[in-house]
Amino acid sequence: MVAQEMMDISSEKAKPTEEVTGKKLGGLRTMPFIISNETFEKVASYGLHANMILYLMNEYHLGLATGTCILFLWTAASNFTPIMGAFLSDSYLGRFRVIALGSVVSLLGMVVLWFTAIFPHARPLHCDPKSGDKCVPASSAQLMLLFSAFALMSIGSGGIKPCSLAFGADQLHKPENPKNARILQSFFNWYYASVGISVMIAVTVIVYIQVSAGWVVGFGVPAGLMFVSTILFLFGSFLYVKVPANKNLSAGFVRVIAAAWKNRQFDLPTKNFDGWYSLKGSKLVTPTNKQRYLNKACMIRSREKDLGPDGLAIDKWSLCTVRQVEELKVLISVLPIWSSSIVIAVIITQHSIPIVQATTMDRHIFPHFQMPAASFSLFGILTLTIWVALYDRVLVPLISKYTKRPRGLSFKQRIGTGLAISCLAMAVASEVERRRRNTAIQEGFANNKHGVTSMSAKWLVPQHCLIGLAEAFNAIGQIEFYYSQFPKSMSSIAVALLSLGFGMGSLVGSLIVTVMNNVTKKGGVSWVSSNLNQGHYDYYYLVITILSLVNFLYYLLCSRAYGCCEDKKIWDEGNDDEDMKEEEMAKSGEHSVIFSA
Repeated sequence: MVAQEMMDISSEKAKPTEEVTGKKLGGLRTMPFIISNETFEKVASYGLHANMILYLMNEYHLGLATGTCILFLWTAASNFTPIMGAFLSDSYLGRFRVIALGSVVSLLGMVVLWFTAIFPHARPLHCDPKSGDKCVPASSAQLMLLFSAFALMSIGSGGIKPCSLAFGADQLHKPENPKNARILQSFFNWYYASVGISVMIAVTVIVYIQVSAGWVVGFGVPAGLMFVSTILFLFGSFLYVKVPANKNLSAGFVRVIAAAWKNRQFDLPTKNFDGWYSLKGSKLVTPTNKQRYLNKACMIRSREKDLGPDGLAIDKWSLCTVRQVEELKVLISVLPIWSSSIVIAVIITQHSIPIVQATTMDRHIFPHFQMPAASFSLFGILTLTIWVALYDRVLVPLISKYTKRPRGLSFKQRIGTGLAISCLAMAVASEVERRRRNTAIQEGFANNKHGVTSMSAKWLVPQHCLIGLAEAFNAIGQIEFYYSQFPKSMSSIAVALLSLGFGMGSLVGSLIVTVMNNVTKKGGVSWVSSNLNQGHYDYYYLVITILSLVNFLYYLLCSRAYGCCEDKKIWDEGNDDEDMKEEEMAKSGEHSVIFSA
């Protein structure tokens, strides 16, 4: 009901929510509901994803390469849908509604997946390949049911991922507070740390339940947690600051492109031109010189033809405001740096291969304790969480004394450091796999993919730690970079760009595995064979290492071309919905054109 009331507000849309309602909303008291929602959702979703490759191989009788590609595609879908969720939240429904809907759909997907474990006919007949049983492949109907569960969970994550972080920032955003930037940075870091803790619980507790109690209980617990997550989020709805949706945002991008194309035949004006179109009270009255070809979209050629009696644009598809042009410009400007995140996303999202590697190694951490194969990613998450806390509380004060920046390292320095560490992580992974494969062959397991070597799985820990460290630098750096460059109305899109990068990385990862499986196949065995001992996953990691090095050099070029990014642009935060603002101006008779000398 509260969300519906917020969507019905018109004349007060530019005002803070607490001014409209007369109540003090937001603040730290909302954090338990938002963080607990995110925590339970992450425990549930990651708990299902962590061990999924073994479920596909053991219960659906899929090969490693096929299962890896399916999980890459599932990860890609889960990271692409946030783009649609971001536009829906920022342009139409608002973040609260999108998070609520996403939670319900994600819960439905987890219940469907749970049903595949409960009902025997929902999956192929069980078989034991170690005993020489011939396994029956899954039918089309069984795979469709499984994929529908994946699809629902992907759609649900599309509502939660891009909005949860931005929704939390909305509760703490106080521009008048001089410490606002530092508070938001700490929130970003600790939010990401809470996600890390959630994933740690998922890859340990949930994975242990799946291994010890079976898939029925192992899938039922995440579904129950997702139910709790949804209830907790809805329970705190009366306390939230709900930033109104900017219905002009998505249409504004298209209008700027259309207007610039329509006006392409006109020459750009000189520096002293004073006919740029802006709304009254706007702080953005002159467009920047970046992507100057888009400036034609906000250029008034003839006041009589372009403007009505009220001073507003007659055709919004031929004349846009300076702010609309600048919003599209900043989105275009960050795309080269964003594209450098695709290769590191391949590294971060490839969970399947290390898990299968761990199943062929000695997983005893202690003499009487054997760690589940999927739980070794714990070390990467642990590294990420510890580093975030250490960097925020210890290193930032020290580094800032030398860099003269309150954040320590710049956004671009953090992103680049993460890319460099990812190169090292893949080089280490290649060497570890080379040694594991040689050990397996020496011990007579060349034709036995289920054989467990004497080599300790602890050798996998360094690569997991390096990947966690790379993600801590790169991912958090990306979030802060996008958030600093975009207006508040685009904050969900800013966060969704990170998800989009992971989605593209997953698609590229699936493509690499597919191409490598087809190109390197000799005698029916490829580098990415289901039998790790016959394949060459050390070569696979080496290819990723080379791609990472090339990507790092590409990032350096993009970073240099982008220029300085530390000074945040001043946006019209009070006029986020320009369509509504124009309607109000038309009713009140206010003139909307700002002439700048």
